[in-house]
Amino acid sequence: MAAGSTTAARALLPVMCFVVMIVAVLQTLVVPIVGTIGAQLDVGPTAVGWLLTANLLAAATATPVLGRLADLRGKRPVLLGVLVVVLLGSLIGALSTSVGVLIFARVLQGVSFALFPIGIAVLRDELPAEKLTGAMGIFSGTLGFGGCFGIVLTGVLVSDGADFHRIFWLSSAITAAGLVLAWIAIPRRPRVGTGSIDWIGAAGLAAGLVLVLLPLAEGGTWGWTSPVTIVSGIAGILVLIGWFLYERRITDPLVAPRLLTNPPVLVTHVSALVVGMSMFVMFLGSSYFVQTPRAVAGYGFGATVLEASTVYLLPGAISGVLASILSGKLIHRFGSRAVLIAASVVGVSGFVVFVFAHDRTWEVIAAILLVNTYISLAYASLPSLLVAEVRQDETGVANSINSIARSVGSSFASALLATLLAGITIDGTDVPTESAYVIAFVVGATAAALAGLLPFFGITRTTRTPSDEEEDEVHATALAAEWGTVGGLGGANTRGSGERSGQSVRLAPES
Repeated sequence: MAAGSTTAARALLPVMCFVVMIVAVLQTLVVPIVGTIGAQLDVGPTAVGWLLTANLLAAATATPVLGRLADLRGKRPVLLGVLVVVLLGSLIGALSTSVGVLIFARVLQGVSFALFPIGIAVLRDELPAEKLTGAMGIFSGTLGFGGCFGIVLTGVLVSDGADFHRIFWLSSAITAAGLVLAWIAIPRRPRVGTGSIDWIGAAGLAAGLVLVLLPLAEGGTWGWTSPVTIVSGIAGILVLIGWFLYERRITDPLVAPRLLTNPPVLVTHVSALVVGMSMFVMFLGSSYFVQTPRAVAGYGFGATVLEASTVYLLPGAISGVLASILSGKLIHRFGSRAVLIAASVVGVSGFVVFVFAHDRTWEVIAAILLVNTYISLAYASLPSLLVAEVRQDETGVANSINSIARSVGSSFASALLATLLAGITIDGTDVPTESAYVIAFVVGATAAALAGLLPFFGITRTTRTPSDEEEDEVHATALAAEWGTVGGLGGANTRGSGERSGQSVRLAPES
């Protein structure tokens, strides 16, 4: 165990659990009230959809950079810095009066996703080996609880059309409390990392993703064949190609290109992307759908934010947490490949239910339960598939890429759904037609089917047995499910890892 008393170690775990809960709360506070925010700011679905898309893009690009920075500069200062940025974003959101400012606030809040991998690394540094696995289970399970908690809080705070700024004041208070607790509880450690950060690679990845997503989100407004739409899409693709070529040539790449070209690993990343798409299609689509007034649109339930949060979304969130808890046993018994394929079948079933049966409350709840179960099981199987296919010193990098793939898939789904709902509306209104939702859920079903079909073409065998350290991280990620993201942090510079394995295991890019 690292220097420090047993009492300090006991205080560290609950503090870290509270800190990481912020990730889930920030994500789920906004999702059920995207429509409410649009109405109060008088903006359409496409513009307000960027509250989610920009947040996910920030998470995708910031998480690997912050993970590397934490390895080099120390986990405590980077974690505290992340909390400061998130607090600033929450305060800006609480004071915002325009959608542009609010989107900027959500970008700042997006860096909160890095709290999960940094938190895992802190626990590895500070807890004794015999306490670590159980602590990771509690730590990661807190993310699921935080997601449920955020959904309920949203329903209570913004019921009956209350001012959406309330949720940003709440997130400010929660983040401020987490910052103070982390400052007190996390021990100061000397810097031990060496190497550099690929800032050019980070900027190239961010620019490429934004340029690719812009035409998808704004194509309905700009025109799908307009020069700006076409140029933006092509420019994004060219930037990403250039980014890949650049990453192949430098010593310390943000993302190791070899982990994008190895077929089994590539298939796992594509699977993560389509699972991320499925998650946001259901999460956003169902939230919008149940709040649509039937008298106006001929479908929906006219649910309040409170009803949408607690009656429709909360049961699915709980089912996702339970599936995450069971996933470890299922993967151990049947294998991660089989679990991913079976989960895909469950997910397709859920989307099919929503496509053909969405006139009754119980039908919608059943569909959400099935899809959330699929998402949790699929996300739990992905890190296990990765660690079986890559070298031990590459597991952190591979998980970081997989996190980016999930966030990119969610970003695509967020932008696509905003475009569908803004472009296919009832004549004379801005209310989406029922067919717009049907198309969205067909896209979700297709993505879920791909998640199950891809392993047949690329994931055929287990190449090695994961180490104890990797098993711990897989278990933690399985429990975290869709509420967290795993970055490349931790092994070589953590005392806990070295004590258990007797060797240095690096879970970040080699310097």
